[in-house]
Amino acid sequence: MFLNSWSLALSLLSLVVLILIAIAVRTAIKVLCSWDPASDSNRQIRLENETWLSSTLVQYAMGFQIMSLILFVLAADYFSQVISGAMCATGSLAANQYGMPTLQLKLLGAFLSGFWIILHAFDISSERYPLLKAKYIALICLLPVLAADVVSQTLYLANLKPDIITSCCAVVFGEGGESTGNLLGAVPQGALLTIFYGLAALLAIAGYFLRKNPRSSLLWLNGLVWLLYLGVSLVAITTIFSSYIYAMPYHHCPFCILKPDYGSIGLLIYGTILPAAFFGISAALAEVIPVRLGIKEVVHRFQRMAVLISSALLVLFVLVVSYHFVLYRFMGGE
Repeated sequence: MFLNSWSLALSLLSLVVLILIAIAVRTAIKVLCSWDPASDSNRQIRLENETWLSSTLVQYAMGFQIMSLILFVLAADYFSQVISGAMCATGSLAANQYGMPTLQLKLLGAFLSGFWIILHAFDISSERYPLLKAKYIALICLLPVLAADVVSQTLYLANLKPDIITSCCAVVFGEGGESTGNLLGAVPQGALLTIFYGLAALLAIAGYFLRKNPRSSLLWLNGLVWLLYLGVSLVAITTIFSSYIYAMPYHHCPFCILKPDYGSIGLLIYGTILPAAFFGISAALAEVIPVRLGIKEVVHRFQRMAVLISSALLVLFVLVVSYHFVLYRFMGGE
């Protein structure tokens, strides 16, 4: 499958990301070893210019990494057309043991890339660049995650054969499915719905108070709840809400909702919950920035904005994902 256009695009994009990050890591090592803001030597001036260039390269790389998550899901959906037994991205990802781990690594890489971009924005908001070393340490720590993503993706594509017989989403996410960590049989739908809407209400209330007074302890709690809610939402989408979108009680799949057959409603669902969780968690992580660095107001302004964005996206997400559920359960269907 390496000669497939989707495979080539994924491989090229991942390779570009890795090369750009590797170049920036070289600068990061120089900064950690030789950075001296009090010096006006030629070496320091060259290093300052180099940090601007490397930071720009990293921003592009992080943007490409986020794009690779979307491209990977679209590619997996395309692969389902040529793999026996697959009807959507679920079957393609289940075709070998590297599919789901690659998706998870890309999701993690996208979130970490977004966090780095925010850290960089904080750093350049001050002429003193107070977070320069911190962001380059973070970059070095991020490199193994991106490298693991490339390796896992390569193994996935290398072991993806058109003649492989895989399982469709009806089997993978069915109530009797044994090949996945399906939670249908483990979590009662009533309990899951209570947790889903209860956490959503809790986050909405917390967001209201945090916009006025972003207290540290409440921000951390809000971030942890957002992390929990993201997992709960993905499970609820798969096991409950998707079947109402399909109007088929036994069809549970988190990927078919992306298809045009269902109005591509999945794009709106995932396009709200993932950014909402990102900004909710980011507002909490911003608390680790020391206030003595002189960017306290910038950080607090971002936190208020992040809380507002996450709250707005949360409301939109709950409305969109609940539409078919409410329509069929309480209004008798279409």
